[in-house]
Amino acid sequence: MPCRPAAAAMLCAISCAAANAAASSAADVFPAKPIRLIVPFAPGGGTDLIARTISPPLTAAVGQPVVVDNRAGAGGVIGADLVAKAPPDGYTLMMGTPGPLTINPNLLAKVPYRLGDFAPVTLATISPFVLVVNANLPVASVKELIALAKARPGALNYGSAGNGSVAHLATEQFKALAGVDITHVPYKGSSQSVTDLIGGQVQIVIENLPTVLPHIRSGRLIALAVGTRKRSALLPDVPTMVEAGVAGYEASTASGVLAPAKTPREIVVRLNRDLVAILQAPEIRERFAAQGLEAVGSTREQYAEHLRAEFAQNAKVIKAAGIKIE
Repeated sequence: MPCRPAAAAMLCAISCAAANAAASSAADVFPAKPIRLIVPFAPGGGTDLIARTISPPLTAAVGQPVVVDNRAGAGGVIGADLVAKAPPDGYTLMMGTPGPLTINPNLLAKVPYRLGDFAPVTLATISPFVLVVNANLPVASVKELIALAKARPGALNYGSAGNGSVAHLATEQFKALAGVDITHVPYKGSSQSVTDLIGGQVQIVIENLPTVLPHIRSGRLIALAVGTRKRSALLPDVPTMVEAGVAGYEASTASGVLAPAKTPREIVVRLNRDLVAILQAPEIRERFAAQGLEAVGSTREQYAEHLRAEFAQNAKVIKAAGIKIE
């Protein structure tokens, strides 16, 4: 009689070998058609700008069109879910940011994907968050701001781009580490919160550098500290939050490129190699720097570790601050 377990094992081995051969073959000819780079937000925003900066040189590198495809909605969830469920063949990529990847899965009751549904390709850019205040607020340092907030509990207002936004979490982290009581005023976007900060309706905003840099340069806002571990080259005289006395603080917006999980390793390695070369090119670095962004270009493993650390930090801040989306 035939040995059925042995036959089953043989069939499994043949099946696995065939699958590996197919994956290897697909990687050998990749890319054979246009690639979609999904931006899970509307055109014109910061993430869209990054995607449209790297897509032309990536097109040249791979020899096929890399088409930016904006799929906005639900704070990035719609676009991210599209990528998570796309065929893992390298032809659908995503421009990832904290919102859909490391905030919404911690904040929303139901998200149709997990962080593990994506294969990190490379960390693309990092931009520091900056603590800015209204120019008429009588403080010139983080230390003075903390003293004022402690002297007037709940009296100072801070604006954010909305409940659960990166700016909201960045400021709640500041509140916890500095031990201050300041009142949250959520807006429907960062431009509105910054406009009201300039107008004096709120006194404090912690926001992404590209958003506030023009107003810092014009003197309408005063920058007290940046949220990254090192100072920004665009604001060399502004200390980091840690230098300013808020130990353990770190807040930035990172963007990166991801593929669906199970995309063949050879394809992900090829994309990583091409993207890192693009991000390390002087002209791309200069273009991003002018917008307040630091071009990175990391290994796949480094981006994966960054996402894990960011996920854990956002989970901690959301739980400690009791942030909920109604």
